[in-house]
Amino acid sequence: MTGPRVAIAHDYLTQLGGAERVVLSMARAFPGAPIYTTLYEPELTFPEFRDLPVKPSPLNRIRTLRQRHRFALPLLPAASSAVHIDADVVLASTSGWAHGFRTNGRLIAYCHSPARWLYLADQYLGEQPGWVRPALRAMHPALLHWDQQAARRPARYLANSTVVRDRIKTAYGRDATIVHPPHSIDASAPRAPIAELNGWGDPGIRHHLLVSRLLPYKNVPEAIAAFRDLPGQRLLVVGRGPLEARLRADLPGNVRILSGISDAQLRWAYAEAAAVIATSFEDFGLTPLEGNAFGVPTLALRAGGYLDTVVDGVNGSFFEQPNAEGIRAAVVTNLEHRWDRDRVRRHADRFSEEAFAAALREEVEQVWRASGG
Repeated sequence: MTGPRVAIAHDYLTQLGGAERVVLSMARAFPGAPIYTTLYEPELTFPEFRDLPVKPSPLNRIRTLRQRHRFALPLLPAASSAVHIDADVVLASTSGWAHGFRTNGRLIAYCHSPARWLYLADQYLGEQPGWVRPALRAMHPALLHWDQQAARRPARYLANSTVVRDRIKTAYGRDATIVHPPHSIDASAPRAPIAELNGWGDPGIRHHLLVSRLLPYKNVPEAIAAFRDLPGQRLLVVGRGPLEARLRADLPGNVRILSGISDAQLRWAYAEAAAVIATSFEDFGLTPLEGNAFGVPTLALRAGGYLDTVVDGVNGSFFEQPNAEGIRAAVVTNLEHRWDRDRVRRHADRFSEEAFAAALREEVEQVWRASGG
């Protein structure tokens, strides 16, 4: 007996983020599965997608929307509802749209979070231009209606963390099984030093590393402010986003922002770090585990998905508030701590891609058999 025909779905492939890394892990778990999405811009996401069967919606013909997917918000409900997938089981990686794709088979929603712009709007928007909030407020009733209808389609919900499981219950009234995503970084792969950092600060002092999209709720400005008062330490920020220009305009000399670096350079940045700084209210948050894979501890906000991945004193420590004072105090305290780097690495091994793939295959098999497959 042959197994089910599996397809993968994702909201949009226009970013370099943890959710996109999860889609790549899904693709490795189900080789050859087509990947359906609303928008796909190869230049803005991971290059591995170029070798995979990505099938974007007709909305993808509009270049501006591929490059600035937030402009597509009013069009995404209709575009998502128009996606139809011919498969026995669709595994949808979603934080807002792919759970509304249609299929003649069964849909499993792997939820990174119910739509932040609907259910966590204040946290998500932060300091956005004045017109954004009124525009979102005007669209809110229609978007909420669409999202609530779409949430009925999945046969099963999977949550990436405890906090997201609870959000799914609150937003949709659906129970969800927790399947932690993997860190997919290969700590044994080659590393490449970053030439732009030559001559930056004391080479005998390891940098601290923050890997994040530069969005308001990520609290990157607070981390930069913390290091402004730590002139003997260095902070390397890796990421891009709407706040980049503003942050670069007032950057202290002991902080650097880089975007578009290679995976080999990112591995170097992790391996050479004193600690990973994790400042945001994350649904799960892969960067602590990616750092842990190199034996590097994490200084994390005591909130969200970090509560699932950071064990105080084992692979990292917590600070209580995402402000400069709290982050700065955590950095200073960590300078005196000696970590068991082998123990830190072993913690990361619990979140392997092999375990993730096995859990997804089991979920797909169960849903398929329940449908009579």
